[in-house]
Amino acid sequence: MNIQQLEYVIAVDTYRHFSRAAEASFVTQPTLSMMIQKLEEELGVKIFDRSQLPVQPTDIGLRIIEQARMAVAQVNQIKEIINEEKGMIKGVFRLGIIPTVSPYLLPKLMHIHSGNKYDIRIVIHELTTDQILLGLSKDTLDGGILATPLKENAIKEYPLYYERFFAYVSPHERALYAKTSLDESDLNATKLWLLDEVHCFRTQILHLCNLKKKRGNQSIFSYEAGSIDTLVHIVDKNEGLTVIPEMAVENLTDVQIKNVRPFKNTTPVREISLITRKDFLRERMIAIIKEEVQLSVPDSLKDTAMKKYVIPL
Repeated sequence: MNIQQLEYVIAVDTYRHFSRAAEASFVTQPTLSMMIQKLEEELGVKIFDRSQLPVQPTDIGLRIIEQARMAVAQVNQIKEIINEEKGMIKGVFRLGIIPTVSPYLLPKLMHIHSGNKYDIRIVIHELTTDQILLGLSKDTLDGGILATPLKENAIKEYPLYYERFFAYVSPHERALYAKTSLDESDLNATKLWLLDEVHCFRTQILHLCNLKKKRGNQSIFSYEAGSIDTLVHIVDKNEGLTVIPEMAVENLTDVQIKNVRPFKNTTPVREISLITRKDFLRERMIAIIKEEVQLSVPDSLKDTAMKKYVIPL
């Protein structure tokens, strides 16, 4: 058994196709197939069921693939540790970012990344929190940027910034629109437009307005959208209101800014962090990614005193 064989096994599991796995591994299909077959013969088990299309791992194959991913990841980290010790900060960082952060952070992050002095390539994927956690567990991601705290034992969190929540009110809501600030009861008293259930931002809003126990009251929810920008446009054209994060306010037009209201009795905040597996050892790489993100956000969002106002997930 060798690392190359394990890499080929991982490739087949990723692509579920021997030809595509071989192409991605820069070898011929016969070479890849032969190496995997030799590994199966050595272990005395079948890792893949070749009779199915797309090819599927066997039950024992799933367990072998899980261990193979961990083994290859650890070997690669050893190489990166040596590079860092030599002062060579380079390589690929596979980063997942949740959809309620990426539209506002990515343009700034890409600007800084394009001019960084390190030989680093950041490969970015827009994913939900659950997808990021799955990617970390399967070693298809190196890190994620999302809302925390997660309270996941296998995850290490590096807080990046804290952003306040704001209400975005339709001008058709005359009573609410006349107010200069809102409180939690205002969220309960009218139509609240929310993201769909895959978004952790939705969960925080439910906590904010104590609606967790009222989800059966469908009059509260008139629609569930897939993005914050969609919610803003819905409020622009209809009655009701929504809640948006602070970074989203920067993207609003001068007319839309007039629809933004702060909360007066609370300072609801979400914590945005870089996360990695606890066994991720490329500390210099983590420091660089964290620095790039923090350079891209306003100083007002870096106040750690805001942590006490973070809404639970």
